[in-house]
Amino acid sequence: MRRLIFAVALLAAATMVAPAPAGAAKRPAKKRVSLKAFASCSSLVAYGRRYAVDPAVAGGVPARAILGAPAPLGVALREPATTGAPEALAAPTAPAPAAGDTAGDAFSGTNVQEQGVDEPDVVKTDGRRVFVLAQQKLLAYDVAADMPVLIGSLKLEGNPQELLLRGDRLLVIGTAASGTPVPQPGVAIDAPARSALSLPYAPSSVQLTEVSVKDAAAMSVSRTLTVDGQYVSARLTGGTARVILNSPPNLGIAQPRPADPNALALRSFVPETVIRSNISKRTFRRGLVGCDDVSRPSDYSGLDLLTVMTIDLDRGLYSVDRDAVIAGAQVVYASTTSIYIASQRYVRGLDTPADVPQRMTTEIHRFDASRPERTTYRSSGTVPGFVLNQFALSEDKGVLRVATTEDPLWMNGAQQQDSESGVSVLREQGERLVSVGRVGGLGKGERIYAVRFLGDRGYLVTFRQIDPLYTLDLSDPQHPRAAGELKVAGYSAYLHPIGDDLLIGVGQDASEQGVRQGPQVSLFDVRDPAAPKRLAQRVLGDTGASTDAEWDHHAFLWWAPEQLAVLPLQQYGGGTVGVPVPTIAPAARAAAGPEAFAGAVGLHVQRSGIAEAGRVSHGTDPYPAVVRRSLVARGRLLTISDRGIGAGRLTDLGQLGFTPFPQG
Repeated sequence: MRRLIFAVALLAAATMVAPAPAGAAKRPAKKRVSLKAFASCSSLVAYGRRYAVDPAVAGGVPARAILGAPAPLGVALREPATTGAPEALAAPTAPAPAAGDTAGDAFSGTNVQEQGVDEPDVVKTDGRRVFVLAQQKLLAYDVAADMPVLIGSLKLEGNPQELLLRGDRLLVIGTAASGTPVPQPGVAIDAPARSALSLPYAPSSVQLTEVSVKDAAAMSVSRTLTVDGQYVSARLTGGTARVILNSPPNLGIAQPRPADPNALALRSFVPETVIRSNISKRTFRRGLVGCDDVSRPSDYSGLDLLTVMTIDLDRGLYSVDRDAVIAGAQVVYASTTSIYIASQRYVRGLDTPADVPQRMTTEIHRFDASRPERTTYRSSGTVPGFVLNQFALSEDKGVLRVATTEDPLWMNGAQQQDSESGVSVLREQGERLVSVGRVGGLGKGERIYAVRFLGDRGYLVTFRQIDPLYTLDLSDPQHPRAAGELKVAGYSAYLHPIGDDLLIGVGQDASEQGVRQGPQVSLFDVRDPAAPKRLAQRVLGDTGASTDAEWDHHAFLWWAPEQLAVLPLQQYGGGTVGVPVPTIAPAARAAAGPEAFAGAVGLHVQRSGIAEAGRVSHGTDPYPAVVRRSLVARGRLLTISDRGIGAGRLTDLGQLGFTPFPQG
């Protein structure tokens, strides 16, 4: 089998989806970096036809990359599987409360990884209004009073999935009407959990919709952009949105390879973009990139076309710059000045039992995002193993830290080497990301479940039977080291810093044999890196319980003024969800298990311990309403479920008002 190597290439010239305004200065051409450009469309098509005949090399990113998209609100999902730990789609640091004119005007935003880099989500707020995607509609709510008031509703075409908000303009990311819910390549998820999500993995096209929300009572679509491919991720820095797309080659329907490769045309490899403007009433059609602007690496890297679309949201979809690469995309991490895209390399198959298998490696590609109007490829590097999610990468003081797990080595039918994890430190040297330091040998026989980088420190959780929390000293990039280790039962799948050298861990309690026993929240003291401590632990349910915050960091809220953590909680068992277990003898009640519950739980977390502040539920009729998001605005806790939006007290989560989503 040919060896597939994921590498990166750069699109040379910025392109626009609409004509540039009169008098606009011509931008200088982008510099190519060690790439081979196609001289013509015929050469690009010939290249694609050459490799399309081999289904083993024409495919896209490895299966490990695929993860289901967040479910749109208003669509009930089955209970996520608890037999395997879903690997977190992210693990973010909540931004500091946004300041208004008074303390009561402060509000929480989306829980994100990096300050100043917003991430798309199903709910967005500016502190005055809350915008929610539900039932293929964009809903706008006024949250000034105890009862949220619906002030606007806009039916959207296609399958809207996520939002980015900039002033009075929203960017809605989803799929076109003929497509299916957006998958988010990023991390692995086990088969039972994938089945529980019940989301397909082959969308036909991505649709970006620009919506004016200046008047929330009369929201309107300004422009839409549609392109064949898969949505990977997006980020918003200032007014600049960057949307990462992956467009596999169109080799035909219901067959692994074309019967006649010579029948493949340009559109099989370079999709068409269609932008429709409701402002000018015009439609623009064109290839995603020009043929002579597509480059490829020297080594074959698959036929997927990876595109970073740079959009000036202060102007809307009218202003778009595209950088195209021949590569696959799995994990996206962004700082305020860089975007890093990680892709696992394929490994060749074994021809004989005596062959030595190749170890898994991950390629990482850096794009310069320091200029708001463009994104430019700069360098690439390789690290051993695979990355868990975006939190496995972090940029600090000019270096990139990457946490990876190396799979166990099997040969001649037997395991030759245990899995292990480590952190590599990469520095850009010309066109390469070069490893300048590494600490390895962590968690022998285990894999990474959570990562957090904070300045010169790193925190890494591995798990098989117990949870070693490693503290890392990264102050010397050339000599990173493990400073300390704490072993406790269970694991944390998400780590959240809350200041004063404290970390919250959200994960699962477990027995000494590693059997999961229910979701838990832990409080770690990492003031002394050599001797981390667990100050407190609170188990939130039994094996029938789960929390989305374990694998979706957007579901976690930390509100520092109240020292309040809020996270979804679903408890199945011991009765019907939302119906208390009857008052019976204590022994019988204990045997029945905890009361069934679906909603959110609030926890007051401070150095002295973890105390439950309260719980909120949106009801059970006709199904348990799972709370997907929590946020703070106008001095109230807002909770958004599949059924509607509620407002409650920050002190005890007592519900003040609830407004169901409109029907029909």
